[in-house]
Amino acid sequence: MKVTLRRVGLFGGTFDPPHLGHVAALSDAWASDCFDEIVVTVAGDPYLKSNEGVITPAVRRLGMAEAAFAELPGVRVSDMEIRRSGPTYTIDTARELLTPDVTLTLIIGADVVPQLIRWREAETLASMVTLYVLPRGDEMVTIPAGWRGTIASMEPVDLSSTLTRARLENGENPHGLVPEAVIPLL
Repeated sequence: MKVTLRRVGLFGGTFDPPHLGHVAALSDAWASDCFDEIVVTVAGDPYLKSNEGVITPAVRRLGMAEAAFAELPGVRVSDMEIRRSGPTYTIDTARELLTPDVTLTLIIGADVVPQLIRWREAETLASMVTLYVLPRGDEMVTIPAGWRGTIASMEPVDLSSTLTRARLENGENPHGLVPEAVIPLL
């Protein structure tokens, strides 16, 4: 009897706040027909962002992510990384999600690719997952050595949480930056 593997996409992030670029990325990933389910994980303690100043509390970021992605088909927001104590590592999340009937693909932005070598147990993670890389800006993107993956064909979205926060701090209207459902939660 042949076992059918469930194709799970993992889209992790700080989501401080989730913005329309995240929505576009998830919509594109789902439309690619590469996934049976996409799990969005909100980092509890994002160790690579520890030097970036104040981060919105995890439970509030989780609520914003749930609101932002509620209407997207095939997408499930998980609190698994928030429930863990200590820094959030993708390798731990991958180990939790990966079962014999699952193939796991990390959905990441092209801006994350250069950071992969700094991730905890990067070589082990590379052997466990494939990558689905979303273009950002005009940069040429390649799958790094030791990893397997695909580069998405979507049009890059020029938006980031850092840019979104800066615009909001400057008093800009949040419409057009974040999903409507997130605005009351900012």
